Amino acid sequence: MADRREIDWLGWGTRFVLFTGKGGVGKTTIASASAVALADAGRRVLLVSTDPASNLADVFQMVTGEHPRPIPEVPGLDIMDLDPHAAADDYRSRVITPYRGVLPDAEVAALEEKLAGACTVEVAAFDTFARLLADPGSISDYDHVVFDTAPTGHTLRLLSLPAAWSDYLGDNPDATSCLGPLAGLQDDRPIYAAAVATLKDPLSTTVALVARADRGALAVAAAAAEELHQLGIDHQMLIVNGVLTHPLAGDPVASAYSHVQQRALGTIRENLACLPTAVVPLIALDLVGVAALRRLASGPTGGATSRDARPAPVAAPRITALVDDLERGGHGVILVTGKGGVGKTTVAGLVAVELARRGHRVHLSSTDPAGHAAATAADLPHLTTSAIDPEAETQRYTDGRMHAAARNGLDQAHLDLLAEDLRSPCSQEVAVFQAFHRLLGRGRNEFVVIDTAPTGHTLLLLDVTGAYHRQAIEGVGQQFRHVVTPLMRLRDPDYSKVLIVALAETTPVAEAKDLQDELRRAGIEPYGWIVNATLVDSGTADPILESRTELEQAQLARVATIAPRLWTLPWNPEIASAEPTVP
Repeated sequence: MADRREIDWLGWGTRFVLFTGKGGVGKTTIASASAVALADAGRRVLLVSTDPASNLADVFQMVTGEHPRPIPEVPGLDIMDLDPHAAADDYRSRVITPYRGVLPDAEVAALEEKLAGACTVEVAAFDTFARLLADPGSISDYDHVVFDTAPTGHTLRLLSLPAAWSDYLGDNPDATSCLGPLAGLQDDRPIYAAAVATLKDPLSTTVALVARADRGALAVAAAAAEELHQLGIDHQMLIVNGVLTHPLAGDPVASAYSHVQQRALGTIRENLACLPTAVVPLIALDLVGVAALRRLASGPTGGATSRDARPAPVAAPRITALVDDLERGGHGVILVTGKGGVGKTTVAGLVAVELARRGHRVHLSSTDPAGHAAATAADLPHLTTSAIDPEAETQRYTDGRMHAAARNGLDQAHLDLLAEDLRSPCSQEVAVFQAFHRLLGRGRNEFVVIDTAPTGHTLLLLDVTGAYHRQAIEGVGQQFRHVVTPLMRLRDPDYSKVLIVALAETTPVAEAKDLQDELRRAGIEPYGWIVNATLVDSGTADPILESRTELEQAQLARVATIAPRLWTLPWNPEIASAEPTVP
């Protein structure tokens, strides 16, 4: 592996820097600290979030928007959030307006329906990104443009779609998809071509792959590096965040913590091992506000909280108490959700394994494209596993649509148009939903534990579930009032229990609260929260880890006022690096 040196916060040799990686690895923190350091060095910097779940406002403790806003404490630094929902509204208007009064009203209405899907929000955000990247005029005042991008899956689609659109527009000028009538986008081809060229230019763009020193995050970074390479984007570097660089000698917790991290780094894949690599040391700071970002860039420190201000301990039951509660129902669906990187897969595996060990029939599955819930499960006689592979589900869905169309006598020209339309992002969304729907039905006879996707994906899934619910209710007559839709199952507290997983850190807790609010707006009441990997009560004397336990106590106290129920899962080296066991 390349030498692992501490990060040079000013060492960005390109104008554009994009931070990507698995959710929860600290992309926003690293991007923000880099932007602050560059501005403090006298450079003009624009920090942009393209993440639908952006938390720049939380980090800088100010209101953000879709236009650059200066940071008062950091002369030379502006920040902006690209609002994907506002971008979607603009995108729909731009696509549909030319056809009003030209096409029949029925066709315009059909186009509006096609563009009403959640994938259009994602496409519109990418369109906005491409325009910003390709428009020198809008960013001419800045020496550096730093992108705090979405989690890896979103980012890779963001980077690949401009090229895909360019090819698609060239090959299919008369086609239509969830992008809208593609002939109407022909004028945008230069924008997408310019964006692609900028991303591929090693003198213009650096892609920083951010990971934690754990196997899952490093595996995602390796996959991202390979996909970027396939796209022709090769100017990459690896940043390993949160490394305990100087564990206290003789402290068993600190030694185990460091050992787990070093073991993970020892498994790094070859395509990452050859990249320039930088380490960001673990520090005992609540990384909110400009002062904290500046301290991060100055090196590790301890004693982040005052002894006099130490919060009162929060007494929360362990995860075994949660399993006691769950098994009383005898069967049903248990959805484990939350921000990426908080340990959903670990929690889902622990719950499923413990229910199976107690003699219950359990099925463990995942709807997370980056999840590996089935791989965490022990070989138990009552436990079955599966995983929803988005690509396989999309292929199954596409094949079914094509075969049905052929059986109905659709001619080849229309079959070709249908095939092109089924290549849109909407098809994957529908296909994954159908597989999710099948999983929900199994809860009638057994426990179904679902390791769901990161927050943005989960809400996307619930959006589709809600649309299905509305269509089902509107499409049945009085005699079919007994119909049970997926949303009905998710809203039934006796049938489905939603568990929100978080870490005892400011941003994960804030995003978990946002998720809880979104679930409630959909009529789904979360069953409770699990705060994962806490160091509280670990007994460590390491100054960094000990100070972090005090920060965790403050967050646990906050969660106790937010969550309907609360359980904790202590940090454990066996759980962090091996098969799950319930503590």
